This record gives sequence, C-alpha cells and structure tokens, in this order.
Amino acid sequence: MASRLNPYLNFRGRAREALEFYASVFGGDTAVSTFGEFGEPPPGTEATDVMHGQLETSMGFTLMCSDVPASMDLTPGDNITVSLSGDDVDALRGYWERLSTDGTVLFPLAKQMWGDEFGQCTDKFGVPWLVNITSR
Repeated sequence: MASRLNPYLNFRGRAREALEFYASVFGGDTAVSTFGEFGEPPPGTEATDVMHGQLETSMGFTLMCSDVPASMDLTPGDNITVSLSGDDVDALRGYWERLSTDGTVLFPLAKQMWGDEFGQCTDKFGVPWLVNITSR
C-alpha cells in the first residue's frame, strides 16, 4: 500500500452524522470505531462518539473524521487536520520527523491500542498533522 494524504475533519458529537452526510454526497462505504470500543472514553466524551470514522469512495476519495473530546480545543472553521497513512514505515517516519521538527508534538509517534504507530503534531506553520503507520 502506498502512503496517502487526506483531510481529517473534527467535530464535537456529530462525526457520525457528518460522515453519513458526506457518504450521501460522494457515495462510498463508511467505517466507524467508537471511543467505547477501546475502553473508557476521555472526559466529556460519550462511549458512542466516533474515535475514528472513514469514508472510502469509488472515485478514490478518502475522508476521515472524529469527535473531539471536550477537554480538547475545537473551533468550527479550524476543524481540519491533514492525515498521512499507510504501511511505508520508512517514508512515514521520515515525514513525521520533518513535519514535527520545529513544530509541536501533541502525541509522539508510538504504537497505539489499535495496533498501529500513530503520532499527532502541528508543524512550524501551525498546520496540524496525523501520521498513522499501519501494522497490518
């Protein structure tokens, strides 16, 4: 699998509704994982809130989304992040190193409960990034 770059939208309790809306616009198949599936949800988050949602379309579009816990900032209009994902370990780790240099690391790139390596940073220009290295 090649690495891919796609938008990652953030919501507060409406990610599932938004994902269903975008599926009605673009078509495709959705997949949703909730906070409850991975244990105790963060404070201000319901177990049924979306930890990660994804829409894949026949046109090759990928749109990801999640519900942001109340303990984290969320400002409509600034609720988009860029996601890099795939299984090219060396390339993705290299992107992570370059993006996080002189930026702010929110979550260090490390193995997560869902089995992948994941990290979150904001680059030196203020652009938020997610990097997910697939373990499968």
